[in-house]
Amino acid sequence: MSEAQHLLVVDDDNRIRDLLKKYLISNGYRVSAAANAATARKLITTFDFDLAIFDIMMPGETGLELLESLRQGGVRVPVLLLTARGETSDRIEGLKSGADDYLAKPFEPEELMLRVAAILRRTHVEPPPEEIEMSGLVFNAKRAELNDGEHHVRLTEAETHLLSMLAAKAGEPVSREELASKSPGSTERSIDVQVTRLRRKIEPDPKQPIHIQTVRGIGYRLMPD
Repeated sequence: MSEAQHLLVVDDDNRIRDLLKKYLISNGYRVSAAANAATARKLITTFDFDLAIFDIMMPGETGLELLESLRQGGVRVPVLLLTARGETSDRIEGLKSGADDYLAKPFEPEELMLRVAAILRRTHVEPPPEEIEMSGLVFNAKRAELNDGEHHVRLTEAETHLLSMLAAKAGEPVSREELASKSPGSTERSIDVQVTRLRRKIEPDPKQPIHIQTVRGIGYRLMPD
């Protein structure tokens, strides 16, 4: 089971801060909380957060000032701003300062959860698996090796590069255009040729591929076991 995503809630209102923490925890998140910007800074230097929720209108250093300072310091944690100020100019100011989204108080908890989930989907990218299995073959992208048990399957440099790009997005369609643009000296037609050659080395039946699938109108998709 994967570890719960870690969120930071920063709000000087004890009631709202506690409610947010309880609600987020009940929805499966791991949550830390801070009542001010100073405490938030200490937590951010101690933990790796997947998302932070800042209230703008805090005494002393505001949530907006905290956000601007973090962005200037190179801290890229995604941030959702909360505030009672709902004017368009305030939203624009927050987004210009590096916020990923903005939600005005009062808000429905369900809307908050939807916005949190949307930000996490946009910003959280799972690292590709180091090894991918395909009908008894194992491709290790880090070592750029395709092995059949103890036997090494020879790939050309172009085939290795292509297989690595598909493996990095396993299960997702990758366009011919993208594959060609990231392969030096390749065209969309040459990508098709390389795919045909790869299928001969990988597929149990190259005429009916199950691992390097054609996605009509787009390109190709690598499907591991």
